[in-house]
Formats: sequence, C-alpha cells, structure tokens
Amino acid sequence: MTDEHLRRCVELAAEALAAGDFPFGSVLVGADGKVLAEDRNRENTDADPTAHPELRLAQWAIANVPAEERGGCTVYTSGEHCPMCAAAHGWAGLGPIVCAASSAQLAGWRTGWGLPSSPVAVLPVTDVVPGLPVTGPVPPFDDEMRALHEQAAGMFYSTGPRSTKL
Repeated sequence: MTDEHLRRCVELAAEALAAGDFPFGSVLVGADGKVLAEDRNRENTDADPTAHPELRLAQWAIANVPAEERGGCTVYTSGEHCPMCAAAHGWAGLGPIVCAASSAQLAGWRTGWGLPSSPVAVLPVTDVVPGLPVTGPVPPFDDEMRALHEQAAGMFYSTGPRSTKL
C-alpha cells in the first residue's frame, strides 16, 4: 500500500505544479488502509503561503476523524512536513508519516540549484513531534520528486513567484 499512496502523492504534486503551485501532495489514510482525504499544495492558487497539503489534512482530520482514531491514521506525503505542518500534525494527534523525499534532500537540491533558503528552519519532523514514526525518503519516489522540484525551480525562480515552502 505504501507505493500506491506515495504514487498518488507524486501525482498530486504534479497536479499542483501544473496548476501553478509548488509540487507537494499528501494523502491521509485511515487505520483500515482506506484513503480518507487528499490534497495538493495551493500556495500560489490561494495566494496563501500556509496552503500546504499537510496542514489542510491535519485540519480536515480534526473536523472529520474522532480524536481517538487519529493516531491510527497515516499521512503519506511527497515531501517531509515543514515545521508548521509537523506541529499541526502533532496537535491533531495523527499517526505515522511516510514521505517520498526528506526535508534535508529538498534543502540540498535547492542549494545545488542556487535557490534561496526557506524562510523557515529545515527541521526533521521528529524535532517538532518527538517520537512520531517517520519513514522516508522512499526510493524511487524521492527521485521523482527531485525531478518535479527541479522543474518548479526553472518555472518559478526564473520568472515567477517564490514559495515559503522548502
């Protein structure tokens, strides 16, 4: 199931990029393996630098999943949560995270492409939510995400908007 859910995250990230947003996508999966919700980045579409899919899924879970069931939910995501999204994940009481690419990978790619640093510190999720199980990066999905982020770098940093997300 991990591959199926990460494949969907990459698809959502590609959809975000095609819509003019930065390539991030996430899927919330219940303890029974059923997809409960999914979202993609909408920072540029919504003109909101906090419109990250991981934050939106945490908010959706708070509104739609009983608190006692949230710890059994897994968030699959194209990229490791930023500190804002990690905090929301922790406050929502959600369970494990599986990420295609890590924050450290993305920061390294961005540095290699000569892009500006994120305005937010690059931290592992476990620095924000200690003890939370986090799996990733997961090949070959990390390479697919590198390609999407490289495409985004060419699109957005030569002519257009800048993201507050890694």
